Amino acid sequence: MASAPSSNDMFDEFLSQRGHETDDIGWEESYNKKQCPECGGLHDDVATECSVCGWTPI
Repeated sequence: MASAPSSNDMFDEFLSQRGHETDDIGWEESYNKKQCPECGGLHDDVATECSVCGWTPI
C-alpha cells in the first residue's frame, strides 16, 4: 500500500511551486553561540530548545 504525503509535505510542495522557499528552520549563529530565529535569544552550542520562548528546531 502506498502512503500519502503528510499535509506538511503537500503544503511545502504547494508553496515551492509558487516560488516560496520551504527550507527547515534551524538555529542561526551569532558570536559563536546558537541564536533562536523566533526571539533572538542566545544559547550555548549544546542547546536543543530556546529557554526564552521554547522554540525547537524541526
